[in-house]
Parts: sequence; structure tokens; C-alpha cells
Amino acid sequence: MFLLGLTGSIGMGKSTTAQMFVDEGCALWDADAAVHRLYGKGGAAVTPFAKAFPDAVIEGMVSRPALKEIIGRDPNALKQIETIVHPLVGQDRAEFLANADADIVVLDIPLLFETGGDALVDATACVHTDDATQEARVMERGTMTREQFLAIKAKQLPAAEKCARATYVIETDTLEHARVQVQKIVSTIRSQQHA
Repeated sequence: MFLLGLTGSIGMGKSTTAQMFVDEGCALWDADAAVHRLYGKGGAAVTPFAKAFPDAVIEGMVSRPALKEIIGRDPNALKQIETIVHPLVGQDRAEFLANADADIVVLDIPLLFETGGDALVDATACVHTDDATQEARVMERGTMTREQFLAIKAKQLPAAEKCARATYVIETDTLEHARVQVQKIVSTIRSQQHA
């Protein structure tokens, strides 16, 4: 089983590109989706959060807005939150990998390089587009202000640095171009596996 870490800054087209790998027969584990499962009703993070941050659990689920508020009041809370979430996310990923039967597994991890996740995979792919397209995509979602977007972008490794560290760079200027690049990466990996 070949592990490919997929990353890219906000608005670069990572989710769309991840689906293209699935279309090529790869299995996909999504770090953000894992966190949503952990935070949801009956999720593994609910009980530890109820003990550490009772205000963060609302109607049996971990509330992201409540967590943001807690971090806003106490910057040290973020470290504590990470010590709860990171091991649970790691466990979720390990369970997924134990049950995956695809020859290539794509691990969609937004902060792959920032968290050292690139050490866990055989190769990395970074999605990329120009700054103007990135900002336009995020603003089209209508889920955040430009200030919020710039704050998130500032916390992420610069796109150029991610691309420089990645094994493969996928330009997401058009869907067709991105798909061709994904197909090429998959066929390259498969030919190396069978060599």
C-alpha cells in the first residue's frame, strides 16, 4: 500500500482534487472529516472535551464556535485541545489504514507539513493555484470575511514553500488540467509499485 499525503492551502482546490484520486481507484482519508466525526454525537472527542472544556460541548457535540471562543479567551487552551484531538485523529487514521484495501491511499491533511505528517507518507502532493484565484474561491464560498481568510492564510506555510517540499505539485487552474495531473501521478506510482 502506497501512502500519498495530499495538502494545499485554503482555496487551492484540495477537496476537488482529492475526489479525483478517488475516481482513479485510490482510497481517501480526510483529516477534516475525521475531526467532524470525533466532534459529532457519540464521537470519541466528546467525553474528553466535556471534562477539559465543559463549555465546548453543546447538545452532546463539540462546538467549534465554542472552542474558538475558549481559545480567544485563553491562548494556552489550543495546546490542550491539540493534546486531546491529535491522538484521536491518529487513531482514526490508523483504523482507516488497517481496513483500506486500495493500492494507493491518499491522506488529505491540510497541515501536512506544519504537523510533520509528511514523515508518515511515501510521497506528497500539493495543490496550487495563483493568489487571485485562491482568494476568489474562498470568497465565493461566503463562509468568511477577507480578514478571516488572510488570518488563516497567515497561519499556513506559504504555498511556495509547500510546493517546494512536495514530491508532486498539482496546478488547479482548470478541472481538466488538475485531472490530467492526478492521472499521471497515479500511473507513475502504480508503475513504480509494479516495477
